[in-house]
Amino acid sequence: MRRGEPRAHWILLSLGGLVLAVLLLLDGFASGAVGEAPRAKGDAAPAPSRATEGGPVVNLSGGAPRSRRMPAKTIALTFDDGPDPEWTPRLLDVLRRRGARATFFTVGARVASEPELTRRVLREGHEIGSHTYTHADLAAVPRWRGRLEMDLTQRALAGAAGVHTRLMRMPYSSRPDGLTAPEWRAAERAGEDGYVVVLTDRDTEDWARPGTAAIVRRALAAGARGEGAVVMLHDSGGDRSETVAAVEQIIDRLQPQGYRFTTLTRALGMPPAEVAVPLRERAVGWTLVTAQRAASALTGTMGAVFGVAGVLCVLRLLMLLVFAHVHMRRVRRPEHRPRRARGRRGPPPGGLPPDPFPPVSVVVPAYNEEAGIAATVASLLDTDYPGTVEVIVVDDGSADATAAIVESMRLPGLHLVRKPNGGKPSALNAGIAAAGADVLVLVDGDTVFQRDTLRHLLAPFADPEVGAVSGNTKVANRGGLLGRWQHIEYVIGFNLDRRMFDLLRCMPTIPGAIGAFRRSVLAEVGGVPGDTLAEDTDLTIAICRTGRRVVYEEKALAWTEAPSSLRQLWRQRYRWCYGTMQAMWKHRRSVVEGGGSGRFGRRCLPYLTVFQVLLPLFAPVIDLFALFGLFFLDPVVPLISWTLFVAAQAAAGAYALWLDGESVRPLWALPLQQFVYRQLMYLVVLQSVVTALLGSRLGWHTIRRTGTFADFGTREQSPGPIGYR
Repeated sequence: MRRGEPRAHWILLSLGGLVLAVLLLLDGFASGAVGEAPRAKGDAAPAPSRATEGGPVVNLSGGAPRSRRMPAKTIALTFDDGPDPEWTPRLLDVLRRRGARATFFTVGARVASEPELTRRVLREGHEIGSHTYTHADLAAVPRWRGRLEMDLTQRALAGAAGVHTRLMRMPYSSRPDGLTAPEWRAAERAGEDGYVVVLTDRDTEDWARPGTAAIVRRALAAGARGEGAVVMLHDSGGDRSETVAAVEQIIDRLQPQGYRFTTLTRALGMPPAEVAVPLRERAVGWTLVTAQRAASALTGTMGAVFGVAGVLCVLRLLMLLVFAHVHMRRVRRPEHRPRRARGRRGPPPGGLPPDPFPPVSVVVPAYNEEAGIAATVASLLDTDYPGTVEVIVVDDGSADATAAIVESMRLPGLHLVRKPNGGKPSALNAGIAAAGADVLVLVDGDTVFQRDTLRHLLAPFADPEVGAVSGNTKVANRGGLLGRWQHIEYVIGFNLDRRMFDLLRCMPTIPGAIGAFRRSVLAEVGGVPGDTLAEDTDLTIAICRTGRRVVYEEKALAWTEAPSSLRQLWRQRYRWCYGTMQAMWKHRRSVVEGGGSGRFGRRCLPYLTVFQVLLPLFAPVIDLFALFGLFFLDPVVPLISWTLFVAAQAAAGAYALWLDGESVRPLWALPLQQFVYRQLMYLVVLQSVVTALLGSRLGWHTIRRTGTFADFGTREQSPGPIGYR
């Protein structure tokens, strides 16, 4: 394995985020959500008479406009706004059955979304014109936007069908005599770019769904005199069943009278509308079509993921609250007593001593803990636990005064073990080997106990099925915003989770800050493992797989010093997350095993996979999608979703704080947590996953202590007991 942390993936992550943003913007542009084009004012001056008095097909390439009309008994059916996956195929079927041909003025974004349908239009002998990329009003948009709209449409046609088109119809245009001056200027610009501008003789206004009879009547207005006409219809933009029925009637009524239904260019003897493009243009067009389809799929997928993630988070929150309530009622009812296993004969597993207050050995691994080791040791020995307590501090090759401070304390029951630096697991195993008791408490070197902590922590061992006990970890340095965020996380996240895991008998982690174990159970699982970076999680899972109970004791309080800077927090959580994934992978076979191992694997590992790995991995994309919706779509949905989510978290947080006897005042920082802290935790998961996939080996990170407990000396100077409800 390579050692070290990957760095280049942050560049890939940034590029990935940029690609996602571009795709979202592309889809928003194509749908009109981003950069919606304005509409021209209705009181604009009319176009020059040379435009309004001419025919519907106008060639402006030579400077002076040259207009054409349809020959007698020749109908050019034209369809705007497609292709549409529902209505365009129906119209094509009608035209094919009657041997008619038509001209489709396509919107480029829809061409990109429906490339196969575009190819079908051409394959069946019809022709295609441009109707801009987003159905923009060319009379109202700037010149650059109009040119962009037309260029993108040509590229979409090149990517979908390998052609460009010479024909163009401006959105919102109609008959020549209805042209305005701005529309005429837009038509002139199109003529300069080589387009033949197509208007109409008969605007059926089928977009308003006036009824099949009205559409037919408007289309046949000149039929009695044998005139030809360009007829405007629509194959997209809503329910077009009236249009489909009207086209059938129009053809059926006029074909027996000798009318022919053909394309514009064939009717006027012009060169074909479509021009084949070289391979390079096809490649560029294919890229645009692929990007747009990917963008559309991404938006739809992200909408679904956003919904699923929201539902999962709400269900998890409700589940945690229900389990926390049940846990509270079970452990706090007056008649509650630790249960003995039913129907069990012989000595209890684990060899619990008959003494109700057995001797206990507290092992404290210490590496450069001079800032708080004295406070830790003093709090461990200042206890109301009736049994014998010994404290073993294992100095793991510290480079500071940790060992000297411990030696200078000279307290009864305090022992110092020195060893070369080998990491926390080796220090813990060395302390366990030196311990004399059958009940062991493992404590971090930055942790302070209350006087009653040991008594509460060891009480569950009265049940012989209990193999290990998790205490209740509290953040001591909770001043400042970062401290409050971690305090909220410990109470809402960690401790609510442990209540649920306790009831489900699948506890994944006894925190390194406070945990109690039977020596026999530790021996059964081979001691504290050293092959993962989350030795506490690895050890707890191994114990759960033996079938022994691992319980949570909420009254056993331990105060710990949390990281005081974002950099330190990152390093700590990076190790935690990476180590947890290592432990999950190590114990993956528990999912298919029986007994206690299978119970743990099937109850806990899927939960951890979904809520600690998969959802955090998707969270940055979900946040990006939410921001996109906030700024470019309807902002009401993301705002309401976010508000409800934070409100639900606050309600759950208030209940969790109440359960722990804490004040609810820190909850004011919860909304701010959504904008910095949450994203940091997501990036930690992402970094950990990349580290694992690249096969890098992450080393231990030490957290710089600030000396939160440096002045600890008496109980009044300690953080003090928290009120218990």
